[in-house]
Amino acid sequence: MTVALPHLQIPELDQCVHCGLCLMQCPTYRVTHLETESPRGRIHLVRAAAEGRIAPTERFAEHLYLCLMCRACETACPSGVQFGRIAEAAREVLGPPGSRFSRAVAGLAFTRLFPHLGRLRLLVTMLRAYQRSGLRRLARYLPKRLREMEALLPPVPDRYFVPEAEVLPALGPRRARVALLSGCVMPLLFGEINEATVRVLRRNGCDVLIPKDQGCCAALNVHNGEMVAAKAMARRNIDVFLSAGVDAVVVNAAGCGATMKEYSHLLAGDPLYAEKAARFSALVRDASEFLSGLGLVPGLGRLEMTVTYQDPCHLAHGQKVRAQPRQLLAAIPGLTLVEMDASDRCCGSAGIYNITHPEMSQTLLAEKMVSIARTKAPAVVAPNPGCMLQLRSGVQRGGNGVTVYHLMDLLDRAYQLGEARP
Repeated sequence: MTVALPHLQIPELDQCVHCGLCLMQCPTYRVTHLETESPRGRIHLVRAAAEGRIAPTERFAEHLYLCLMCRACETACPSGVQFGRIAEAAREVLGPPGSRFSRAVAGLAFTRLFPHLGRLRLLVTMLRAYQRSGLRRLARYLPKRLREMEALLPPVPDRYFVPEAEVLPALGPRRARVALLSGCVMPLLFGEINEATVRVLRRNGCDVLIPKDQGCCAALNVHNGEMVAAKAMARRNIDVFLSAGVDAVVVNAAGCGATMKEYSHLLAGDPLYAEKAARFSALVRDASEFLSGLGLVPGLGRLEMTVTYQDPCHLAHGQKVRAQPRQLLAAIPGLTLVEMDASDRCCGSAGIYNITHPEMSQTLLAEKMVSIARTKAPAVVAPNPGCMLQLRSGVQRGGNGVTVYHLMDLLDRAYQLGEARP
């Protein structure tokens, strides 16, 4: 790997006191028990490389990229070390991991696909055609690694999220004007969740603006060190959403929300956008965070079910949003929440991690499925698309019949039941 880190300036490197409180909160350290796969070990490596004491070899990059970027270490750290920023800065210099071919594919995805949602939609449409044809039966003849990757592909729904208008008015007295991040994956693979989110917001007195010129949030780019396109994507969203004149920018995907709340850091060195990025980040709210703060309007019907709750890493650790989703679940009549052990431990999805590091991802998923099974709850709530896909793959492999929901699904169902009451 022909890169150099001596000129890398990361103020957070000097904050770590190597106390070790992060160790058992780190998924990769819990599995490997290797210091180099712990937050403090990785910080030590980055500092040594930045000071020119070691060379940033391929093995060095492997240690940095085995990290899931779950930020559990940030929650545990008494010194307030923001490890995510250290890892992102190092990855920006290192570039994508793997072979020359895999780096080229990643570069194309980050710079030629995600910034252009029309291309992404075309690709997903082609995937849908493949899944409905007989070609999928041929996947059994692929090499093992390709078979595993093909098995991770989610089923593409028959229709995408296409809002009926750019502005959808509140149902009942108007309480707020918000904008919704439609996202890149959400409208294509989870359109029904976007629709449920819009209905819940409107039922709670929100005019919902869905800007047609918005784009991908750039979370995958940022987490994988691709910052040029990421900054361009952030600037686009900042311009679009700030011009909308809304009280909040509501996000129903935890990873997207965490990244958008950190646009102010991403563009801190941009003289034209630093101030605008700070204003934008202050507007971003997770859907549960926003609705909990606004207060739910009456009208929820009884939803007789028992669920457990999976804290998405970038909601619990990245955004520090934990109580609000549980408050909303508690507001649904008839619903019982059974907490699982270590609900904020990573499920192994982590963006594209389950593709790039399948063995570690599956180890963490198996751990998570055991925690879910112990609750004996027939359903799990996970308000993040990556978590939902990962948990559904775990259910499919384990055959335990657990249903995976987004929080907005259940709120929407409860309101529909309330409307149906005599």
